[in-house]
Amino acid sequence: MTDNRPALGVGMVGYAFMGRVHSQAWRNVGAFFDLPVRPVMAVLSGRSPDRTAAAAASLGWAAVETDWKRLIERDDVSIVDVCTPGDSHAEIAIAALAAGKHVVCEKPLANSVAEAEAMAAAAREAAARGVRSMVAFNYRRVPAVALARRLVADGRLGEIRHVRAQYLQDWIVDPDFPLVWRLQKDKAGSGALGDIGAHAVDTAQFIIGSLLTGVSAITETFIKERPLAEVSSGLAAGSNTDAKGEVTVDDAALFIGRFEGGALGSFEATRFATGRKNALRIEVNGSLGSLSFDFEAMNELWFHDATEPDAGFRRILVTEPDHPYAGAWWPPGHGLGYDHTFVHEVKDFLEAVAEGADPTPSFDDGLRVQQVLAAVEASAAADSRWTAVV
Repeated sequence: MTDNRPALGVGMVGYAFMGRVHSQAWRNVGAFFDLPVRPVMAVLSGRSPDRTAAAAASLGWAAVETDWKRLIERDDVSIVDVCTPGDSHAEIAIAALAAGKHVVCEKPLANSVAEAEAMAAAAREAAARGVRSMVAFNYRRVPAVALARRLVADGRLGEIRHVRAQYLQDWIVDPDFPLVWRLQKDKAGSGALGDIGAHAVDTAQFIIGSLLTGVSAITETFIKERPLAEVSSGLAAGSNTDAKGEVTVDDAALFIGRFEGGALGSFEATRFATGRKNALRIEVNGSLGSLSFDFEAMNELWFHDATEPDAGFRRILVTEPDHPYAGAWWPPGHGLGYDHTFVHEVKDFLEAVAEGADPTPSFDDGLRVQQVLAAVEASAAADSRWTAVV
């Protein structure tokens, strides 16, 4: 059977954790959603020829480049998917947009407000030429989170008064965990704040449809030095060296904030919550009800309708056909997982590109999150002084 849909070649830069899950999304999106275009996994870019070739063969990419600039130049690439550490996001994304390529960029958008501003400006200029871009805040595409947004937008919670957001992990509790790039400010921009706090900020703002305007914050680095990454490999092979390097990012960030319209917010991002693996938790309290979500039970949304007499929270199993995204997958009660959020992400992106519409979250949305992160860092550096988000 002939497929007459326009083909859009995808070129992806980076093939580690995010590259693997993005590859899964590009592979599977057409099998579950009726798309107006046909994505083609054209080329994968990485610095090591051997490792990139092995990743391409494993993940399903047709070709390999060892220079992302050559990937952007290719005629068979219409979309550039940026899955690299944050220190290269701006250079790659801006170059891709200038070359007329649509761009999906992992979060946080950049390592600084200045970089994010440049990226957002490039995205606005490109949009005027019909070139689209999106920042990859995948948790917006959890069906339960999308349903939470729908409930708020429909007025089911009334006036929003309080938001509580936590992102709790424990993967670097061990002091012998090596000094990987995520623990180095020049590569990652910040620590728990940017890596997972950015998700908490974006998810909270998305659910209630309102932006943070000011914050008061504290941050902490619990383990100041760690084994060098290459030394850690040597230790595994029996080396006796004890060389260490400085951790230059935060291990935990806590802040309070105020949203447009006056709602209060409290936020916590830590990679030292022993026993918590990936607990993105959001609770929203309004004048007519409340809702609560925990990603470690990602197919559930808890909802309290204060207009019902003597009613407490009730569990909504978000797997019904009329729930966001869920109807494309399995029968009710058959839950989805982490990787499905990325499938939903590229589905929405491809539909927007085909329609000539700007996808969300936009680079401007990513910039706004970056401004919140910068305000948190500035407040923490100034003894928790109240700091406007600008």
